[in-house]
Amino acid sequence: MDSSIKSFNPNKHLKEQFVSNLTGSSMLELFVLSAIFPMLILLRHTMGICRIVIFASPDHVTNDTSSNKKDLSTSKNQRVYILMMILDFFSFFVPITLLCTVLADWTYTNGVLFILVLLFFTASKRHGSSWDQEEVVNSFRTYVSSYRVFMMLMTCICILAVDFRIFPRRYAKTETYGTSLMDMGVGAFVFANAFVSRQARDISTMGLRSALSSTSPLLFLGFARLVSTTGVDYQVHVGEYGVHWNFFFTLAGVAVLTSIINISPKYCGHVGSLVLIGYQVCLMNGLNSYLLSAERGTGIVSQNKEGIFSIFGYWGLHLIGVWLGNNVLFGKNANLRTNRWARKQIWILAIFFWFLTLILDRFVERPSRRMCNATYVTLVLATNLQMLGVIMLSDYILGGKLSLLEQAINRNLLAFFIMANLLTGLVNLSVDTLSVSSLTALSILIAYGFIICAAATFADYNGIKLKFW
Repeated sequence: MDSSIKSFNPNKHLKEQFVSNLTGSSMLELFVLSAIFPMLILLRHTMGICRIVIFASPDHVTNDTSSNKKDLSTSKNQRVYILMMILDFFSFFVPITLLCTVLADWTYTNGVLFILVLLFFTASKRHGSSWDQEEVVNSFRTYVSSYRVFMMLMTCICILAVDFRIFPRRYAKTETYGTSLMDMGVGAFVFANAFVSRQARDISTMGLRSALSSTSPLLFLGFARLVSTTGVDYQVHVGEYGVHWNFFFTLAGVAVLTSIINISPKYCGHVGSLVLIGYQVCLMNGLNSYLLSAERGTGIVSQNKEGIFSIFGYWGLHLIGVWLGNNVLFGKNANLRTNRWARKQIWILAIFFWFLTLILDRFVERPSRRMCNATYVTLVLATNLQMLGVIMLSDYILGGKLSLLEQAINRNLLAFFIMANLLTGLVNLSVDTLSVSSLTALSILIAYGFIICAAATFADYNGIKLKFW
């Protein structure tokens, strides 16, 4: 009997070809996108509707998101809660989806329009400020939460949108070298976790046994994904991580390396840089040819060479993220630093890593997510610090705190991501994503987004927090 008849996914090979041999877009477009998307958060924060509707006056609002959560939950006003979730959904998810699909051909025009709108709000900023020193510090941590939520929303949108023709191929993951929007996903995830990790907070690291125990959920998710994708004949682009490897194994590998080699956060920047330099030297002396070759042996390493060797690049990225988080957010003097100081440091670092990326791209090697080379790491650092820097510009406009949807997703980030992955798989097995019309594709994406966002706010409203480790 023909295997395609028994397959849950008869268009598997067509879908694999649809995301293969892509070259990405330009660094300039990636730079503009890294500015446009976080501007949506600024625009939502300027609205301030959440505190106007739910609270009698702005004086009831604090920077403590747990306090906001308590006030919102005890109010038991489900209608208001639902309305705020819908407002946030149409303020965040829908615009990002449109910008990634039907509006993708007007990226630079969109950038100009967003800047003009924000300049208008900047000019409308109220004079004076009632924030004291402690509130400013808390505000910076709120911006970090906004950045992490935004990164997660972008990832969840792209992992499904990429399977539709409405999603530009230049935004999909590149085959070997190049820059694209989706290339930033796994790197951004590693950096965002490192920036607020236990190591960045200088909390004593765990031993190997504790490390294996704490990463067991990631290993379980990795094996669960491997078994499920094999069982339903789900499309897998082998050149991304390898035959058996996946994103969760990479995260687990970085976590184990971090636990085995205990490094003080103040030295993580130096060690991370040395790891990247050493790995890049190996790449330029033949390792890159091996990793990019289509030939594979029968051994587990050869079968999964991309995923296994790229761990060194992601570990270097993790260590630098730890150093940045400790220096800017959790260091000894962090509580004495103002939001203005932190914003200045973030923008200086973003500009530095952009220049470093251009130099490495020109004289060393083009960015490669597949190998996680040094140029890719500096590009991830540049784009993510830029996005965080843009969000921190809220100080210059009439802004609010974390919106309801941001707060809800922030409380269950990994659960939100897992649910998005499950729904992505369900849609791909239920719909021929390559043949649907643009309107149908957009409708599916918006319905998918509404389901995962509604689930996150439902969990938050009921005080449910899923802790995996």
